[in-house]
Amino acid sequence: MRAAVVTSFDQPPTCRDVPDAVARTADQVVVDVLAAGLHPRVRSQADGSHYTSTDQLPRVPGIDGVGRGPDGALRYFVMPDAVDGSMAERAVVDLRASVVLPDGTDPVRVAAAMNPAMSAWVALRRRIDLRPGAAVLVLGATGNAGRLAVQVAKHLGAGRVVGAGRRADRLADLPGLGADAVVPLGGGAPEVVRRLSAEARDVDVVLDYLWGQPAADALTTIVTDRTDRGTPLTWVQIGAVAGATSAIPSAALRAARLQIVGSGQGSVPTGDYLAELPELAGEIMRGSFRVDAVPVPLAEVARAWGAGGDGRLVIVP
Repeated sequence: MRAAVVTSFDQPPTCRDVPDAVARTADQVVVDVLAAGLHPRVRSQADGSHYTSTDQLPRVPGIDGVGRGPDGALRYFVMPDAVDGSMAERAVVDLRASVVLPDGTDPVRVAAAMNPAMSAWVALRRRIDLRPGAAVLVLGATGNAGRLAVQVAKHLGAGRVVGAGRRADRLADLPGLGADAVVPLGGGAPEVVRRLSAEARDVDVVLDYLWGQPAADALTTIVTDRTDRGTPLTWVQIGAVAGATSAIPSAALRAARLQIVGSGQGSVPTGDYLAELPELAGEIMRGSFRVDAVPVPLAEVARAWGAGGDGRLVIVP
């Protein structure tokens, strides 16, 4: 069968022949893969930079996908952190880590949306207790996961959602996705601080996809300018697009009722992720969230690896 294969952590995968997938336990089946999302998590897995990465090579990348099993059922599935991923014509799937999708489901749409939507969905349902009507700031709202986070937060009961990001064109699009206010992060520091203070100083929850210096600046501003520093502020660290470390001033931890938590593999048990699959898949299939998916043939995986664009790339064998 054909698959994307990583042979070096500093090179993109290439499409080549590999041994066929073989199920080895009663809980496993081989599915014909219909779509596999090219998520940032997949890229970091393939270049060895993710905190769960191992040095095992070669490997087939891909952490999830949509496939059809031998019984004809269409399934969304999640892959373990192993060397045999989902970017192949066929993949071995653990039935316990999958959910059956109705016929007529768009595999590309589901493969594009499940992983990025899950980041905010799990953070708000499993890592914290989101109070109905709470105010939420999405830091990094112009990325694909951030755009879905705006929609997920509103869907799960947030009363006010503020989206902050660098891309002006995508910021302008956020009100149509549910954002009540937007904050450009690409201007000069004084203007960014002013806008953050005006729109986000009294938020209850921050979903942070950036970390690095933007998180340090935003946290300092919000803590300093809060109307009531005794009002709880929960900062959920999800991604690190702007840097792996962030210089949080010690005073910020003492000057407000601030809690910083992470949401990801490890801090969220595997069982919790699996338990959320059916409901989230159902919302995606019902069209609750706008999804921008761009299908790319498996044979063109090397080109797709370095491609940019606005949509979530999905590899289709």
